[in-house]
Amino acid sequence: MFSKIKSKDKAEQLRQLLNGPEIIVMPGCFDALSAKLIEREGLKVGFMSGFSVSSTKLGMPDTGLISFSEMAEQVRNICNATSIPIIFDGDTGYGNSVNVFRTVRGYADAGAAGVMIEDQKWPKKCGHTKGKDVVDLDEANSRIKAAVDAREYGNKDILIMARTDAIATRGLDDAIKRMQSFSKLGVDILFIEAVKNKEDMKRIIKEVPGHHMLNLIEDGETPLLEINEIEEIGYKIAVMPLTLMSASVKTMQECLNNMKNKVYNKNVSKFSDLRDIVGFNEYYDIEDKYK
Repeated sequence: MFSKIKSKDKAEQLRQLLNGPEIIVMPGCFDALSAKLIEREGLKVGFMSGFSVSSTKLGMPDTGLISFSEMAEQVRNICNATSIPIIFDGDTGYGNSVNVFRTVRGYADAGAAGVMIEDQKWPKKCGHTKGKDVVDLDEANSRIKAAVDAREYGNKDILIMARTDAIATRGLDDAIKRMQSFSKLGVDILFIEAVKNKEDMKRIIKEVPGHHMLNLIEDGETPLLEINEIEEIGYKIAVMPLTLMSASVKTMQECLNNMKNKVYNKNVSKFSDLRDIVGFNEYYDIEDKYK
């Protein structure tokens, strides 16, 4: 029910996994409950996307409508409920480079193992939807430099993931140029969004050394290759940011349809399992200890 792992330890866990021999399969969470399920299933790392939090917390699209304070609150809730390292979406940093600095330190203080900062213009958009564009390279570098510098402040460690959405409007050449620049600034993880095909994936890995993440969204822009194939290409992280939320929506729609038709739902968790997942058993242990 309560995490005993400090954020600095979580960052070190993530660093060790990045330097390990295997690809990291990273599911997306959107709240403390979904994050706890990831940990209970034995997966090593999770990812919280702005798309999923905006959708579940506000019921609104990922179009820059959610604020830093709302995201930071969700970061803290998730970190308090889990022991595994989790990378969190920091969007564009919610302003200029000073805002980026504050976002990184705020996420670190909340317990994040890693934070993703991107180069989109504000208001930012989901990387697999229309209407997005990126800032010029100098401004993008300023954001990433602020994020890397913020990593060194305070007594809590955090890793930096740099993301570019340049493929959509400026092409792969520009996206690779940006990643090369971000890499020189000292980021820990590299992420080119919405890669179109296997050949482009191979070129990215060849031309930009470092730990790369590939974003895998069902019905998204990037082809869903087998995980082993993605690992062979050279990617270190395969993230599935929306799968749990999409599955939840589909299941809830089916359950609601059954209720509408006056039918009980059979394909749901047992109440005893649900109580255990949310922490009743641990709560009772703590309650008994202090009686």
